[in-house]
Amino acid sequence: MVQRAERLISLDAFRGITIAAMILVNNPGNWSHVYPPLLHADWHGWTPTDLVFPFFLFIVGVAMTYSFNSMLDKGVNKRQIYKKVFIRSLLLFGIGLCMTIFPVVRFEPLRLVDFSTLRIMGVLQRIGLCYLFASIIYLEFRKPVYQATWVVGLLASYWAVMMLVPVPGYGAGDLTMKGNLAAYVDQSLMGNHLWKPGWDPEGLLSTIPAIATVLLGILTGYLLKSSRHSKAEKAGYLFLAGIGGLAAGLIADFWFPINKGLWSSSYVLFTGGFAMVFLAFCYWVIDIKQYKKWAKPFVILGMNALAVFVFSSLLAKLLYLIPLPSTWGAETVKDLIYTQLLLPLASPVNASLLFAVFYLLFWTWIMYLLYKRKIFIKI
Repeated sequence: MVQRAERLISLDAFRGITIAAMILVNNPGNWSHVYPPLLHADWHGWTPTDLVFPFFLFIVGVAMTYSFNSMLDKGVNKRQIYKKVFIRSLLLFGIGLCMTIFPVVRFEPLRLVDFSTLRIMGVLQRIGLCYLFASIIYLEFRKPVYQATWVVGLLASYWAVMMLVPVPGYGAGDLTMKGNLAAYVDQSLMGNHLWKPGWDPEGLLSTIPAIATVLLGILTGYLLKSSRHSKAEKAGYLFLAGIGGLAAGLIADFWFPINKGLWSSSYVLFTGGFAMVFLAFCYWVIDIKQYKKWAKPFVILGMNALAVFVFSSLLAKLLYLIPLPSTWGAETVKDLIYTQLLLPLASPVNASLLFAVFYLLFWTWIMYLLYKRKIFIKI
């Protein structure tokens, strides 16, 4: 009989904290009034906001180790697993495209989407691609040492092509927003289907090192599932590995700057190390010390992570779409809430933050209602 693996509550909490941070930074009341830590770095460097997306990809990898091992232990053959992987990857990519198609039109009648400039890539699209290729690596190279070799190979190869392959008009090793190889590849392959003219933060070439972020999560999953070490030892090893990743990222920063837009190799190491340290903390506090009550709201969010991301993003767009009479002194529902309800209570930047906090609390309440009814929307 196959023993059922113990659920890792700390991973659900970590996922929930990450989703909470994602909602918080994506939904200020006014983008002109945001505290700097809640914005992405302009280019090179990092802020706390730049940790959110790689944390989620890292968590995807940890969860893959548990789910794939469970399927293999139950005797599910590789062909069936691949079928599930391809379907899930297509769903993630397709939902991401649908979210892009969902119109963002302010103060105008709804109009048809301009498919000639429709953005192809995005957050869910990148998750889908990373999940697909990390799954292939996991299933075809089962030993952790081989997967670790893939991490090194992906990061080293990405550094090599970014620094050594010349870009027409800019030369080799140009890491500016317009002159880097990743932007050139995206322009060449996707033309006008980018986030901004000439550049996409979730582009094709920069998805390659993002796969390594998922693989770091997979390797972490092996450690946490291991029966050779006590829970305390696992937390200790994970913390030390995280410190090593942080140090490696900071050292690599001298040659290939930490940069989310490029998803640079140093960024993978740095954010992967950060994720390990944070997961080690959650694992120690929640699964070892059993301090769970504080984490309940985050566990609730983490159990429906992708659902809350999709629904909260769509509602945020709707708040921009619904026009209001000018007599309200606001043009949309979001303007009304920010200017008429929150701005009288606080300074512009704090009112903007309050909007994001209330929006997060609203979605936590919605997810709590689903959680109570044991409704978990899985993709």
